[in-house]
Amino acid sequence: MDKFRMLFQHFQSSSESVMNGICLLLAAVTVKLYSSFDFSCPCLARYNALYGLGLLLTPPLALFLCGLLASRQSVVMVEEWRRPTGQRRKDPGVIRYMCSSVLQRALAAPLVWILLALLDGKFFVCAFSSSVDPEKFLDFANMTPSQVQLFLSKVPCKEDELVRDSPARKAVSRYLRCLSQAIGWSVTLLLIILAFLARCLRPCFDQTVFLQRRYWSNYVDLEQKLFDETCCEHARDFAHRCVLHFFASMQSEMRGLRGDRAGTGAEPPKMPEPLEALDGGSGKAHLRVVSSQEQVDQLLSAWYCSKPPLDLRASPGLWGVGLSHRAPAAAPGTRLSQQTHV
Repeated sequence: MDKFRMLFQHFQSSSESVMNGICLLLAAVTVKLYSSFDFSCPCLARYNALYGLGLLLTPPLALFLCGLLASRQSVVMVEEWRRPTGQRRKDPGVIRYMCSSVLQRALAAPLVWILLALLDGKFFVCAFSSSVDPEKFLDFANMTPSQVQLFLSKVPCKEDELVRDSPARKAVSRYLRCLSQAIGWSVTLLLIILAFLARCLRPCFDQTVFLQRRYWSNYVDLEQKLFDETCCEHARDFAHRCVLHFFASMQSEMRGLRGDRAGTGAEPPKMPEPLEALDGGSGKAHLRVVSSQEQVDQLLSAWYCSKPPLDLRASPGLWGVGLSHRAPAAAPGTRLSQQTHV
């Protein structure tokens, strides 16, 4: 289960090409599901439209939600939209760019399902068989309105005794299938034309704003990912030091108990060694700055409520937001990495 979760998180945080591959995979799964789906219309006047439209629209909705779930950028977009302004302003253009990118990927599989359903025509015939105008067909001239409605509701069920081998049923079914395929091909052609125009006309406009929004969209995603990784690294280092501190304290207490048992001539207990000496001094100064639960809570609250300004020339005090401990001054070449981790 852990391996599956790690694999899912890896796909969520992967590059744009991998996310496009996931969308194509969802589209291929859509085709497979549609080809293996056994459709049976209820052939009841009340439920035909509800059942047909439900199967035409419900699977695309489920695939759309799966596409949003598979995209990490959708969560980052919502967090960027809902976060307090703090020390960093929110750019609505970047949020719109992220929303457009997420929707384009998430709509791939639903559009494939809807187009396949329209080109096949089974769902369309089931949904709209009772809505056909009987005056377009000569075979209904000798039927009462109730008989016409009953007959039209049985059109999707070609094995029913009422419509079996009936030329009227074939005519209505053929008419609805042709209408469904015409709508499907029209939508397909419209989408191709829109994609062609978007591809051809986009270079004709100024690309500066597009490049800026694309850059900051990628930045927000990568920044959140690096912050999560640094928090995990700090939690691991913090837990490691807490465990070492616990064992060092226990060692001091056990030495004190032995000294009491040995009498007044026993040697005084030794003080526990510094944590940097116990864990080898791995040099994680940017993580050891935060060394208590209150400081961790304050740092996480500061990160959410007042994101640090996107100005690396700013003084380090803007990054701490009131924390009582500061990391030691670093060389100019390492200051950037320390600010990024904190």
